[in-house]
Amino acid sequence: MITIKKYAAIDIGSNAMRLLITNIVEQKEVATQFNKSALIRVPIRLGQDAFTVGEISEENIERMIDAMKAFKLLMKVYKVEKYKACATSAMREAYNGKEVAEIVKEQCDIDIDIIDGKIEATIIATSDLHDFLKTDQTYLYVDVGGGSTEFSLFSDGKMVASKSFKIGTVRMLNNMVCDIVWEEIEKWIKAITAEYENVILIGSGGNINKLFKMSGKMQDKPLSYLYLNSQYQYLNSLTYEQRIAELAMNTDRADVIIPATRIYLNAMKWSGARQLFVPKIGLADGIVKALYQGTI
Repeated sequence: MITIKKYAAIDIGSNAMRLLITNIVEQKEVATQFNKSALIRVPIRLGQDAFTVGEISEENIERMIDAMKAFKLLMKVYKVEKYKACATSAMREAYNGKEVAEIVKEQCDIDIDIIDGKIEATIIATSDLHDFLKTDQTYLYVDVGGGSTEFSLFSDGKMVASKSFKIGTVRMLNNMVCDIVWEEIEKWIKAITAEYENVILIGSGGNINKLFKMSGKMQDKPLSYLYLNSQYQYLNSLTYEQRIAELAMNTDRADVIIPATRIYLNAMKWSGARQLFVPKIGLADGIVKALYQGTI
């Protein structure tokens, strides 16, 4: 007997909004499968408002409402049974974030949970990350967003430390990350990885997925520090327009990919990691799994 359920997750990030629709396949005596049915990404950069002026603009509220109405209709077409919408640092920090969530509820009939960095890291850890971890290895998991970056250290298959920092691609583009934040991250990473040898980095987020795709590597193969550094230099040598024209990047990816690469490079340098794996996991995947498990 095989049962198929359809669940969805809405991830309202600082750089974009995503709708992930997943087929959950249940079979007796077989591990439940989570198969991606559709992923829709909308380039609404809420962080540009939240981090620079402290509120989400009228224009972006309207765009957000249109996107949420579209998501609602798509979920209806796909016959989604259950869904959850979570918002991260942009909605957290905008002083009208809660008000925007109420407007969306009123106009789109979608409840938005504005979650903190710690919950965000916990939800991501609920995703397929544990299937990827080998018990005899130490991993530093790095999830780079537009407004914040979550770092989690795993050893013997268990999370031993986790911290969210106010550093993200949209903040960096707006020169809103001071040296003190970088110093705090360096200090924290060096302190938590000091007793471990051969730390391996795991990266998640749209930018590292794009970099991995550009490498042409198989999914189970890692990127090296040297490769990442050479890509960083190469991307920096191109103009914003060249990145769009020559590398077929989205307009809202072509600028944030450089600060994102810098975060991953520093995380590798400070942890001593020489390899970076990029499994296809993220907040939306974690939301679906947590919803299925009843933990959110």
